[in-house]
Amino acid sequence: MRDTRNAYLLDLTNAPSIERLWDMHARRMADYGFDRLIYGFTYYRTETSLGDPNDFLMLTNHEAAYTDEFLGNGLYKNAPMTRWAMDHEGVASWRMVRELAEQGALSDEELAVVQFNARMGVTVGYTISFKAVSQRSKGAIALTAAPGMSQDEADAVWAEHGDDIVIMNNVAHLKILTLPFTGLGKPLTPRQREALQWVGDGKTTQDIALLMGLTAATVEKHLRLAREALNVETTAQAVLKASFQNQMFVLDL
Repeated sequence: MRDTRNAYLLDLTNAPSIERLWDMHARRMADYGFDRLIYGFTYYRTETSLGDPNDFLMLTNHEAAYTDEFLGNGLYKNAPMTRWAMDHEGVASWRMVRELAEQGALSDEELAVVQFNARMGVTVGYTISFKAVSQRSKGAIALTAAPGMSQDEADAVWAEHGDDIVIMNNVAHLKILTLPFTGLGKPLTPRQREALQWVGDGKTTQDIALLMGLTAATVEKHLRLAREALNVETTAQAVLKASFQNQMFVLDL
């Protein structure tokens, strides 16, 4: 697998969309025995929260029976490895969870998540917590081992291939940050995006109307719809959020 790593990284960096990248990455990680992944990223982290889930970029190939509960009902907030990722950067074996449980160091909420994961066969794997790009951002990926693999076996795979796996996930993470995404919101239309781009360039509504060949009222309508699509209150917030989501100044290919 090492011989093909560079070819894979080249394909990864040329991925044209998050969907294409994620499909490629999930298949590559399965080659190492990690066949179920959850990737999460937010720009809205605080000291006590990862922010509004509607603003998360969340990618997974777990079945709905798992994600509906773990993600949809918010169990991830109390998952021991999520809490570890909030406070650390780097790599951790899920052996840590068993050791903490044996030490009685997990809260009731954390134990409830551990028990749910056990029922769903999500007990063996690794978590990578990526280096933050700002105080408000956080990204991590959970790699669940294939059914039947023990943590000892997963640790052995990591001992042999861990550096390659980390490099591939780091590159995937950095590439994802360059690609457009909408979280759980709606994508901007070309007109909404163009109006926001002109606002980002410091233009007034009247300026934008002339530049776009529209009336000022129509420009205001596009900006209002952009705010609604992005679920924000002000146009300044819309410009910031669209920038975070890489929805501004993009090429229509």
